[in-house]
Amino acid sequence: MPISPVVNADTAPSPPRQRGFAQLGLRIVSGVVLATIAGLAAWRGFPWYDLLLGVVAAVALGEWLRLTGGWRRIGWALAGLVYVGLPVAALLWLRHEAIWGLPTVLWLFATVAAIDTGAYFAGKGIGGPKLAPLISPNKTWAGLGGGALAAGLCGLIAALILGTDVLTAVVFSMILAPVAQIGDIAESAVKRYFGVKDSGSILPGHGGILDRIDGLVAAAVFVAGVRMLGGGAMPWQ
Repeated sequence: MPISPVVNADTAPSPPRQRGFAQLGLRIVSGVVLATIAGLAAWRGFPWYDLLLGVVAAVALGEWLRLTGGWRRIGWALAGLVYVGLPVAALLWLRHEAIWGLPTVLWLFATVAAIDTGAYFAGKGIGGPKLAPLISPNKTWAGLGGGALAAGLCGLIAALILGTDVLTAVVFSMILAPVAQIGDIAESAVKRYFGVKDSGSILPGHGGILDRIDGLVAAAVFVAGVRMLGGGAMPWQ
């Protein structure tokens, strides 16, 4: 009778399920740390908020240039300046509004984080048809629905805290789910074009800064645009 090989439990490779949980744990921890730093900086305002955005912008632009081939590809480099600069300008403008600045950016950060979390768990737990199979095969319509529900919950909480219209806050927050997903898919399309999985490795469980803020990039520009069209009024008031 053949003898089965003895495998040392300390040196044996971890099963895929355990590695998945380890990756999820890193994702949660790094997400909480980033959210805490962003929230505290937003709370303190100038100059901490502005400095944080400056650092994030510099790192994000560096990742974009490494991803797309540097300044020798001037078209892609200029696109990176717009891709990074526009949401940074939007976030600065939104935060420094005298009355609604702080609650707006806190709501925005929380909602985008909730969309990412809701989409992750709904996509993993439910699965189903792919949202953009040729660009980002891990994204599903179920994930989009989960992200929208999580965003709606953020809108509800914000409305109850701030005393604003509940229905408007919930609906507008849920609209951010497809907006953020578009930002996510757009960044995935650029990475796929250049044959890169992650924009960097600075964030455990997330990859690079661009991988983490792709949804926020689109959401911040969208919210700032709606506010401009509304004559300065916040869309969820």
